[in-house]
Formats: sequence, C-alpha cells, structure tokens
Amino acid sequence: MPTARTSPRSRFRKFFADSAVFQWQNQSLRADLVFTLPIAICLAVGVAIGHPAVGLITAGGAMNTGFGHKQCIDRSRLLPMIFVTLGMAFSGFVGVLLGHENVLLVLTAALWGFGYGMLTARPGGYSWVGQQCVITFLVASAFPAPLKAAGLQGLLLLAGGALQLSLSALLLRVFGDLRTHLFQLEHYLRKEQRALRNAVMETAQSVQQRKFVNSAIPYSLRLAATLGIATEVYRRLHYPSGYWIPMTALLVLKPAVTDTVSRAVARAMGTVCGAVLVSLGLAHLPATPAVLAAFTALFAWLSYGLLNVNYALFSVCITGYIVFLLSLNELPGPEIAERRALCTMIGAAISLAVRLAVICRHRAHWRRAAALHPLLLEQRSQAD
Repeated sequence: MPTARTSPRSRFRKFFADSAVFQWQNQSLRADLVFTLPIAICLAVGVAIGHPAVGLITAGGAMNTGFGHKQCIDRSRLLPMIFVTLGMAFSGFVGVLLGHENVLLVLTAALWGFGYGMLTARPGGYSWVGQQCVITFLVASAFPAPLKAAGLQGLLLLAGGALQLSLSALLLRVFGDLRTHLFQLEHYLRKEQRALRNAVMETAQSVQQRKFVNSAIPYSLRLAATLGIATEVYRRLHYPSGYWIPMTALLVLKPAVTDTVSRAVARAMGTVCGAVLVSLGLAHLPATPAVLAAFTALFAWLSYGLLNVNYALFSVCITGYIVFLLSLNELPGPEIAERRALCTMIGAAISLAVRLAVICRHRAHWRRAAALHPLLLEQRSQAD
C-alpha cells in the first residue's frame, strides 16, 4: 500500500524543528552547576598564576568531559567521560602537532571523520566520544606547536578532563563507581579492540559484497569527504579560527537530509545571534581576565543546562562560551565572534552542498534504472 506523502507544511516544520521547538522540561541548570565548578576552577587558577592560556586549555578539557555525563555507555554515565578524556588528550596532541596549515591535517581530519561515522552504528555514547575527538582535533590545530609543546597541551587537556571526572564524581557521590571503572580500563580497552577488529571485518565484507543497506559506510564516506573539503577550505583561509568551518560541517551533517537542513539552520541562526550578543557585551564590559573568566563559566553553565532544550539556543550559549574563552588568550572578542559566524555559515553550506550532491547522484541512478525497468520508478514514487 503506498505511503502518504509528506505535506510541504510538515516538511517546512521539520526543517526548522531544531530552531523553533523549545523543550523547557529538559533544562538541567541546577544539576549542571556540578560540572561548571571544575571549569571555573581551571579558569581561576589560570588567571591567578598569570597564565590565562593554561586555564583556557584545561577548562576546555573539563568542558568536553562534563558533556559526557549526558551520554551513556553500558548503562554508565562515567564511561563516556573517561573515554572522551583519553581520546581528547590524544586528538588534541595530534591536532597541535600538525597545525592548521599542514596538508596532513586534511587527510587526518577525513580519517577521524570516517572513524566517527563508523561509530554511529554503535550505541550513542560511543559515537559522541568519536565526535568530540574530531572536534578537539580540529580546535587544537588552530594552535600549532612543536612536539614538546604539543605534548604539554595534550597533558593540560587530560588534566582538565581528570579534574572534571574526579570532582564531579565526588559531588555526585559516585567516586566508587569511577574507581571501579578505572580499574577495569584494561578490560574495556580489550573490548574496544575486539569491536574495532569486528568492524573492520564487517566493513571489508560489505565493500566486497557491495551491500550497504544497513551499513554505516555511506554516511562515514560522506563525513570523510565533507571534513576533507571543509578542512582544506580552513587550511587555505590562513587564519586559526577557521577551524569552525570543518567543526560546523561535522556537527551539521546527519544521515537524513531533513535533519541536516534543520541542524544547519539552527546552528547558523544560533551562532549569528550569539556572535551579535557577545560582541555587544564585550563592547560594554571591562576586558579584565577575571571578568572574561566569569562570563566563560556562565556560558559554560548555560550550554550544559540548555543543551537538550533547543539546539539554536544551545548554539547561542556555546558561541558565548567560546568567544569569552578565547578572549582570555588576548584575542579580540568581536573579531572572534564575527569570524565564528562567517565560518559557521561556510561550514553549514559545505555540509548541505555535499548532502544535496549525494541526493542528486541517487536520483540520477534511479532515473537510469527506471529507464531500463519502468516498474522501479513506480516503486520509488510509492516509497517517497
């Protein structure tokens, strides 16, 4: 029996779902004060010792690890935090070592993106860890440094994540569970090795048989291509904050075209609004390290608490967090906000272009097939 076609109005609503739908019952501001405290400590220590950049890097590690508590692996909210802390430190080290003008950055970004795409076939917590590793790699590339300095920045990310893990576990009274997971870390690593080996074998089998119906390979290849293109654009722009281009492309591109458009619209709108608001705020605020650190912690808290309320609103908050955070490193805040908005729109456009190119290719394939077998066209129209 033919399925009902989606009405234009319903499709339009889906395109703006991430921007227009607010689920206030999902706000967690009070609970997320626990995860904001380690970020504030990192920033305060950096300001106190006269090295805000140290606080910036460790706070970034603490911030990402805190988001892990909103994920789940094997019915545990601590495992995503542990895994992302380790993966983030390694990815950050590689990103700093390569730098944003190295051609190897493009190839590595594509490889990291393919790996993240393959993880989407596993439970959500695993794919989230992969996504954060790609983001950390891209962000770290904006601060190129030689081997020793790259190692130091990787350790600072690790320290920030470890502080978030230990302090939040203490405050949430699950430190015993954290200790148990750490003692079982070798077991989890062996388990991941087996999972990786099985994934490689299944991928090889799917490629050999050319069967990709229930495989993550097509989406992984789209991610790899999108990240490769976006990272090359970032590399040719020759300014560090261009990493927002591939980062936005990564966050926007989804398996379904409707989800991709909805996320692109929300990300662009939220980032532009956040950039305007933060620029106005910076113009009227004293740009002292203490004030910038305080507003960084404030927007980190809002990003945690409003993550599951509305994606556009979350984009406003995360834009404020990043702009204030980078302003601690004596970067001009309004310029950061302006570049973030521009790069976000470029990244969203690249993601949409890749998705539309894939759709056009599929339609061309169906037209050729329908020319040979007219019944296929009828089946395709009924499926749509």
